[in-house]
Amino acid sequence: QVHLVESGGGLVQPGGSLRLSCVASGNIFSINVMGWYRQAPGNQRELVAAITSGGSTNYADSVKGRFTISRDNAKNTVYLQMNSLKPEDTAVYYCNADLIEGGDSGSYYRLTRWGQGTQVTVSS
Repeated sequence: QVHLVESGGGLVQPGGSLRLSCVASGNIFSINVMGWYRQAPGNQRELVAAITSGGSTNYADSVKGRFTISRDNAKNTVYLQMNSLKPEDTAVYYCNADLIEGGDSGSYYRLTRWGQGTQVTVSS
């Protein structure tokens, strides 16, 4: 059982900042990629940012220069620092992890897990 739990969402005015956190817990052998996605009403879920275990990052064009993704491998945690927020950033933000479960038993399972999501609302 591997679970991802997001936190840090909330209501913020345009131009403000929020920091999202996502913690992965369970029998985790390794996590290759962790990322943040978002979904606004009526829209498809889209990639916001992703980071590999080695620290390589990728950002959606819409958030480049404003958002920063980082991770703490020892804590199985990924962060998303969101600055200069705009109303169009309003969405439910979901944490995602591409990971390998297991290791002690010699059985490994590649899994993609999603968190429950955290609401980010940017409004005046």
